[in-house]
Amino acid sequence: MTQQPTRDVVSEAATPRVAVETNGINVIAEEERKGRPAQLFWPWFGSNVSVFGLAYGSFLLGFGISFWQAMIAGIIGIVVSFLLCGLVAIAGKRGSAPTLVLSRAAFGVNGNRVPSILSWVLTVGWETALVSLATLATAQLFDQLGWSGGTVTKVVALLVVAALVVGGGVLGFDAIMRMQTVITWVTGILTVVYIVLVADHVDWSTVSSLPSGTLAAFVGALVLAMTGYGFGWVNAAADYSRYLPRSASSRGVVGWTTFGGALAPVILLIAGGLLAGSDPELSANIGLDPIGALGTLLPTWFLVPFIVVVLLGLIGGALLDIYSSGLSLLAAGLRVPRPVAASIDGTLMVLGTIAVVFFADSFIGPFQGFLITLGVPIAAWCGIFLGDLAMRRRDYAERDLFDARGRYGSVQAVPLVLLAVGTFLGWGLVTNTYAGWLSWQGYLLGPFGLGGKDGAWAFANLGVLAAFLVGLLGMLLLRRSAVRAQEAA
Repeated sequence: MTQQPTRDVVSEAATPRVAVETNGINVIAEEERKGRPAQLFWPWFGSNVSVFGLAYGSFLLGFGISFWQAMIAGIIGIVVSFLLCGLVAIAGKRGSAPTLVLSRAAFGVNGNRVPSILSWVLTVGWETALVSLATLATAQLFDQLGWSGGTVTKVVALLVVAALVVGGGVLGFDAIMRMQTVITWVTGILTVVYIVLVADHVDWSTVSSLPSGTLAAFVGALVLAMTGYGFGWVNAAADYSRYLPRSASSRGVVGWTTFGGALAPVILLIAGGLLAGSDPELSANIGLDPIGALGTLLPTWFLVPFIVVVLLGLIGGALLDIYSSGLSLLAAGLRVPRPVAASIDGTLMVLGTIAVVFFADSFIGPFQGFLITLGVPIAAWCGIFLGDLAMRRRDYAERDLFDARGRYGSVQAVPLVLLAVGTFLGWGLVTNTYAGWLSWQGYLLGPFGLGGKDGAWAFANLGVLAAFLVGLLGMLLLRRSAVRAQEAA
């Protein structure tokens, strides 16, 4: 890969606040770096305040553990996973470039195409899932209101949601930050109202009597919380800190990213756990239809605001996904302007949503299996990235991030091998019941003495943690001298 022109490496013209963002995967110029770490609260809170988070209370209790075990596992999983996002976000401040461009320092300029493609597929998949859920949820809630929840409703909902998501993705950073601020306030307030309205459904005596579960079940709940939240965002975490000045506080970047991402999920987890633990039938229904089941608890007059809460919460997540998926596509090597990349991803998102909503008999289950499967290599990538970042004492060499002949090289073999080993080990230690074509996973549970695919540890999803540790420890042990040589170049 040849060195790109200066305008691609340093920056293009400054983007007016009302215009389409012209910056792509280039390094943000000094004069465009702005803001304070506290502003990171808005995108992270807005993208994780969805009432869908209430369903995680049911999901974690589904491991057969007590309410307190579920809350401890969930809170630890949520906070720790968003802490990883905060650590990745430090790289954005230090390098003023997207996450999957900064990843080139570890993998090499061309070797980094592998994690870039993985990141792109994962983020496009998540935005498709979120828009599909928003469309289906609107139709379900319209049915509860006694209105038409048929094809016309689904088409209108898809058009509205897709327009907001694709529009925000094309406009770029400033537009998304403004949209997330609005989403944060509106969704946050209405979610509090929802919790107040359903509080009388909580039966503390029933909740407190839930029996305790095994250590394996506790670990499984913890890993589910990690993969459902922060691990799903680590490959995008630096995309929103790259506009901060290099002088911004690293502690502030970590703190506000972690606080903004974890605050709403923790509150929703506790509320959802109380509701699901109070009513086994409700908990079972949440597992089948989260939005519909949660809507049945409400008085009719609040169903319309509830629709707004659902839509805005899911849109908030999809906005960050479509922005980062476009940047990942560019980092993988596609040479188009950033708005075009976002438009490509938006088109794929709409086509995928149409397939889900109007043609698929059973999509969400197999698709969840697909996303979990990709979550293992992303966990390995996260460990590799953080290990590389921890060893760097200087900011990134900006031009070398775009030049395969520079200090970061074309392909770095050790990180790619660690990614492959972490993925192989991770897939061998997870089981996936969402899709029959993923039944081959879990092939190491028996050889490692964990009881096989039917044993107590089968659903603990240890493979996610194993993949992360392989990447992190492998880098710290094997790449320290290489990083020192890069920084001495």
